[in-house]
Amino acid sequence: MITLEDIYNLFAKDYKGDPFVLFSPTHLAALAVIILFNVGLVYLGQRASPQTRRAIRWTIAVVLVLNEAAWHVWNWAAGQWTVQTMLPLHLCSIMVFASAAMLITQNRTIYELLYFLGIAAATQALLTPDVGMYGFPHFRFFQAFMSHGLIVSAAIYMTLVEDYRPYWRSLLHVAVLGNVYMVVIFGVNLALGSNYLFIARKPDTPSLIDVLGPWPWYILSLEAIAVVLCLLLYLPFAIRDWRKA
Repeated sequence: MITLEDIYNLFAKDYKGDPFVLFSPTHLAALAVIILFNVGLVYLGQRASPQTRRAIRWTIAVVLVLNEAAWHVWNWAAGQWTVQTMLPLHLCSIMVFASAAMLITQNRTIYELLYFLGIAAATQALLTPDVGMYGFPHFRFFQAFMSHGLIVSAAIYMTLVEDYRPYWRSLLHVAVLGNVYMVVIFGVNLALGSNYLFIARKPDTPSLIDVLGPWPWYILSLEAIAVVLCLLLYLPFAIRDWRKA
């Protein structure tokens, strides 16, 4: 029988359940659910009326924003909301609101950023999530996978259902805007003593950055990886254009 203490523990700062373990059965199950959700979303969207597709876009946008708001409320209630850690300046935090805006406005410039930066960053976050000790079924476990999973879903939905696509010039836009944003955040980190974008130091939880060398050289490695990932994400469109030509 589920007690009030059990329910409280699902939201507790000092969680007493099983800790999160990278690539554990619950981690792999969460990834499988996200994959199946996206397959179903595309299947439904491609067969839906314009009105239903609009409702799907708005629903995903609202869930993204509410989920992010719940994360901020939880941190505030737990006494750990600070400007050094909780401003929406990390790439995935920005992509949450960018995804919502893109789904509602159908803005193609935002789509370009979301397709490349959103998919790349959110996928890495899904593979090595920053959830601390909070394993299944804690609130943070669900919140993190829902947030990053829906960022990927938003980009996939607009591509495969709404027929949006990036172009070669999109890569240039993303490279310029991404690097300008990083320079701005570097200044923010200096002013606040924060580590947004993880460019001031490595994150505390295991991630890809751990194998990319010391600071600041891992930043250059991340830039190189980002270029490769963006080219891979563009590859299907490059092949399609080549075949048409």
